Amino acid sequence: MRPRLKIAEMFSTFAHFDYNSDARWSTDNKLRRSIENCLSKSSSPESDQFWSLYWYKIWRNNAENLAFMHLSAYLQEPCYWAAKNIMKKFYSTKYELADYFQMGIAEVQKICNGFKPEKNVNLKTYATIAFLSLLKEILRQRQDVHICTDWALLRKVTKKRFVEALVSAGLTSEEIARYKLAWKCFQALYIQQHAGGIERLPEPSRKLWSEIANLYNRERQSQLVSASRELDGEMVEQWLRKTATWIRSYLYPTVDSLDVPKPGSNSPGHWDLPELTSESLMTELIAQENTQESQNRREEIHNFLLAALKQLTPELREVLQMYYQQDLTQQEIARRLGKDQVWVSRKLSKSRKILLEELTKWEQKSEKSQQGVNVSPDPNLLKDRSDALEEWLRVRKWF
Repeated sequence: MRPRLKIAEMFSTFAHFDYNSDARWSTDNKLRRSIENCLSKSSSPESDQFWSLYWYKIWRNNAENLAFMHLSAYLQEPCYWAAKNIMKKFYSTKYELADYFQMGIAEVQKICNGFKPEKNVNLKTYATIAFLSLLKEILRQRQDVHICTDWALLRKVTKKRFVEALVSAGLTSEEIARYKLAWKCFQALYIQQHAGGIERLPEPSRKLWSEIANLYNRERQSQLVSASRELDGEMVEQWLRKTATWIRSYLYPTVDSLDVPKPGSNSPGHWDLPELTSESLMTELIAQENTQESQNRREEIHNFLLAALKQLTPELREVLQMYYQQDLTQQEIARRLGKDQVWVSRKLSKSRKILLEELTKWEQKSEKSQQGVNVSPDPNLLKDRSDALEEWLRVRKWF
């Protein structure tokens, strides 16, 4: 009975933080009843890996809110340890453990969207790595957002992030096209005056705003599909100030906890729980759990990569080991070895490239032997192999 109790806790328990304290863990009663009901009706394996895949399949196939909340509970623990890890590596007077945790847990849907059962070891392992990467990216973005003036931010933001921010703000495609043209005109004229790489770029002059407006008015006839009114310098300035605000909000969103009580409730997280009718899915997953083929394949890849690692130079192996197995940063490795950070980065890139090339050759050779024909390299698979290699280096013990 003990394993089943542990499974029930994993899929129904959430972390709560009081001021300046570590996490407290509390159970959502409805989720607890849901998972206990599934456990009582099933003769499935009592492993969290099985049940995480079970709820993931339901969520992926039906966008089921119940399944998503079970996954959210399950991912509390990897998010907590990722937050702990980040707290050790990044000193901050502004953020506590609870802040890092909330930054990460707000990205649960992104974690679930990125998980691929056929490529990753399991959801918890994938989530631990993904939470670390997301938190690092959030911190990097937040630093950029706060040290920049509006004009520096508008100068350095990419077109992709620019459009994403305006879509997130609720603008229509026509409105985005107008703001985007004003932004391009701003960049064209403002960068001419401020070609340096400083972050605290000064505010444009009234003369420059008028020049930007004039350029916009000339370009709008050919660049915009629908007609738009002429702008003056003051209106262009207002547009771009609003745009900078939207970009900051997009890059630095307000993080709401998943466990905040809903209006009218006294306990966190009350959800309507629909009847669970997924016996065919359960049967399918049990069959998958009993299949050894995928496990055997992973073991073959593991053994091959161990052999490939031995072919690397001692220098390359040492850098890989320090980065992936000892979890040191590139800067820490550089200090230990008496090198600069660029040297470490190049060694890591070279090592990964060699291993990825060898893995690709090995898989092509394996497929050829099974199918009896030459298998052409598929560029679309390289990204998947690279992600799998990254996960293997970080998770598996190979030294």
